[in-house]
Amino acid sequence: MSRIGKMPIVIPKGVTVDVENTDGGSSVTVKGPKGTLNQVMHRDMTIKLDSGRVLIERSSDEKEHKALHGLTRAILNNMVVGVTEGFKKELDVVGVGYRAQKQGKTVTLNLGYSHPITIEEAPGITIEVPQSNTPNTAKLVVSGADKQRVGQVAAEIRNLRLLKKDPYPSGRGIRYSNEHIRRKAGKAGKK
Repeated sequence: MSRIGKMPIVIPKGVTVDVENTDGGSSVTVKGPKGTLNQVMHRDMTIKLDSGRVLIERSSDEKEHKALHGLTRAILNNMVVGVTEGFKKELDVVGVGYRAQKQGKTVTLNLGYSHPITIEEAPGITIEVPQSNTPNTAKLVVSGADKQRVGQVAAEIRNLRLLKKDPYPSGRGIRYSNEHIRRKAGKAGKK
């Protein structure tokens, strides 16, 4: 049995979980203080509510069903955590003249291109630009209840100016705050 899939998910106070089983799969709706998330799970997974806990069962011991068992449990757990605590990704914008500004629901990025790049906040996703005192660096915080969408928006912002394109010590670009970048040594001058 899947070690992750067999673990029950405890439903915290203030969170409601509704499961609707159909032939196409189980439709799960999780409501909490941070929002509402809805997901249709695989038809071979059975989701049951049992006295404040969510249990996931699989239909057989096939390799695919074992994999889906743990995946389904992880998705449901992320939904519960998302509506209670939320998820966030922090990005660092590093470079001379690189800036980030927020006005309303629009974030404007100056990333060394001939034009500024504007990003609109997606529904359920907030992008914050905390003020920092260090020159030539800015910080972006992407947050929301849906872990997949938070990661997708953060990855799209990061791809606007990848740091890995400039591996030399200047380090211009966008990276996750906890990301480690391998730097190359600069060229030695002629003697």
